[in-house]
Amino acid sequence: MINIYALFGDCVYIMSRPKPNVILETTSKKTYKTEQVLESEAIWAVFYQDRPINLKTSSLIGQQLGPKYKKVSFSNAGHAFNLAEKLNKMFSTSDFAVFKLTIGEKIANDPKK
Repeated sequence: MINIYALFGDCVYIMSRPKPNVILETTSKKTYKTEQVLESEAIWAVFYQDRPINLKTSSLIGQQLGPKYKKVSFSNAGHAFNLAEKLNKMFSTSDFAVFKLTIGEKIANDPKK
C-alpha cells in the first residue's frame, strides 16, 4: 500500500492506494533510471458529444511557439473527470464526458503506407 496524506480543514486523512502491479521493469546501467510497465484497469478519455476529441491550445501573443496539444486520455480516472469538468465550465456546457476504454481494435503500424 502507498499512503497518501490529504488535508481537509483541520483534519489529516491517510488514504491508502493499492500498490500497482508491475508487469515489466528495466533499469539503465548508464542513468540508473528505472522504467516500469504497470497494469491498468482501463484508459479513461474525455469525449465531446460522445465523440473522441483532441485538445489544442495556442497563444495570440506567442505564435512563434506554435500550438500545444494536450492529453485527453489518462490511465487514472480522476484526471479525466477533472479535465471534463474544467472543459464543461470553460465552454458553459455539459457535453464533455468521460468514457472508460477497456477494449479496442488492434492495428499495425505499416511504414510502407
